[in-house]
Amino acid sequence: MEPAIVCLRKGEERGVRAGAVWIFDNQIDWINDLCTDGGIVEIVDQKERFLARGYFNRKSKITVRILTHDAQESIDRAFFARRIARAWSFRQTLGLTNACRVVFGESDGLPGLTVDKFGDCLSFQTVALGIDRWKPDIISILVDLFHPVCIYERNDVPVREKEGLPRQTVCVYGSLPDSVVIQEHDAKMLVDIAHGQKTGHFLDQQENRGRIRPYVPGRSVLDLCCCTGGFSIHAALYGAKCVEAVDASQEALEMVQKNARLNGVKVETTCANVFDLVRQYADAGRQFDTVICDPPAFAKSKRALSGAYRGYKELNLRSMKLVKPGGFLITCSCSQFMTPELFSQMLQEAAADVGRPVRLLETLMQSRDHPALLGSAPSHYLKGEILQIL
Repeated sequence: MEPAIVCLRKGEERGVRAGAVWIFDNQIDWINDLCTDGGIVEIVDQKERFLARGYFNRKSKITVRILTHDAQESIDRAFFARRIARAWSFRQTLGLTNACRVVFGESDGLPGLTVDKFGDCLSFQTVALGIDRWKPDIISILVDLFHPVCIYERNDVPVREKEGLPRQTVCVYGSLPDSVVIQEHDAKMLVDIAHGQKTGHFLDQQENRGRIRPYVPGRSVLDLCCCTGGFSIHAALYGAKCVEAVDASQEALEMVQKNARLNGVKVETTCANVFDLVRQYADAGRQFDTVICDPPAFAKSKRALSGAYRGYKELNLRSMKLVKPGGFLITCSCSQFMTPELFSQMLQEAAADVGRPVRLLETLMQSRDHPALLGSAPSHYLKGEILQIL
């Protein structure tokens, strides 16, 4: 049977051979009549030599998402079962089994698929038409592998619309418990799988929340953009003298208080715009021993990067002013367009404007269950630094 073929323009094959996982529309020379949106295609060079196999969607700027470079590997249910089992085996090796990202898209050879594990529950997203077509198989594979209490589909992200897919959220297997609690280090955390951010909880900061332990005992801690309180709860459990958690969402702060009660700790919450609050605190001369700053992505496109850079600099500059001499700033960015190099440059500029010596103690990235694929910049999206402000 003749395959669906996508032929690349001359020279574009070098990227695929080097490990590229996406093929964009401007890299394609021609396609044959067998290519259908959501279907599997073979990618070939100008001499029609096999390069890779992946799923196709002409509605998307990412026309092909590569699944395999092996000409002998068929794309079928067994393929997805092997890839998901391999991904889970890696997380077990890390010891991240109670709560973790089981599948991280391209980094696990399954572009467009995210699967998160929260105790006995699973939450997933399919953000590409090609992987969405395999959803029934993926659900049955997850049932066979994990025997979960429930599997919840969190396909409420805008990016699906770029693939011609509707937004939807639904429990596709079992029933969602009234309360889902996960274990992170010494902390118990409530997870709102149906309505929480992303797939229910920011697992990408899980290991970084454990890394704050040396910087909080006996100290006053300010947690900016705290969301449901992951850093705040860990700081309180690690012996912070006092913790103030700040977020613009009252709903998020209510979850912080629930998590505080669950862990038997005290956290003060403040509902405010963080830019207004850090300016207000700086003007009032308030300072803290440790400031944690984990804002949402300011740059969701390259065009927004310039304005986002200014926003990150302002927030971090004012955060530095709130740190007592000898104290610590733990700061992050989750924007893929704010590269580690740009992030470090921004912090250096902020430190120069503050006029205080700043020492770099640690660099941070997303937890190891979100492995960054070399050559795929979007997969290395979370970066951070632990700084001492002298």
